[in-house]
Formats: sequence, C-alpha cells, structure tokens
Amino acid sequence: MQKRFTVINEGFECLVCGHKNPPAEKTCRNHCRECLHSLHVDKNPGDRAESCGGILKPVKIGLERGEMAHIEFVCQRCGKRRKNKLADDDNRQKALEIGTL
Repeated sequence: MQKRFTVINEGFECLVCGHKNPPAEKTCRNHCRECLHSLHVDKNPGDRAESCGGILKPVKIGLERGEMAHIEFVCQRCGKRRKNKLADDDNRQKALEIGTL
C-alpha cells in the first residue's frame, strides 16, 4: 500500500517573489504565504516524486461554509491542476485578488 501523504514542513524562499517562508504552524507549508505560488514537485503530498518542477500558479480560491479554504493551482509547465489548503498565515488580500470558485 502506497503512502498518500508525506509530512514535510520546511521553510523556503519563494522562487517567484523571493519571500522567505517559515515552516507552517498547524500543517505542512506547500506554497508561498505571500504570493501563493507553489512548485509542481509532488505526485502525492510531500513525496517529491514529480519530475515536472514547474511553477504552480494560483488561479482560484475554493470556499467551504462561506470561508476561503483552499487554493487551486495550474502548473505553468505541464497544465496539471492541484489543490492545497489555505494556511492561517497566508496573504488573505492576495487570495481575494485571485477570486473564488
């Protein structure tokens, strides 16, 4: 049976905007908390098994019970779509600018 989630919660410097992101407090850091971009490096969360390596651009914010809950990304290299939870310390103004589903 293949593990579907690998816990990796490291800080990183964003390749898109240069923001220095600390590890997340309640979850695993997947995307830049400032510009909300990510990298296409996982097949399953945290496995680092995807060879694409493209920039995942945030395109929509999903709602749950009327609250901003997740980010939908599109890979700028291969076109694959991904979703990830919005973290408590993510830039809410940037999320509002992206728009909701």
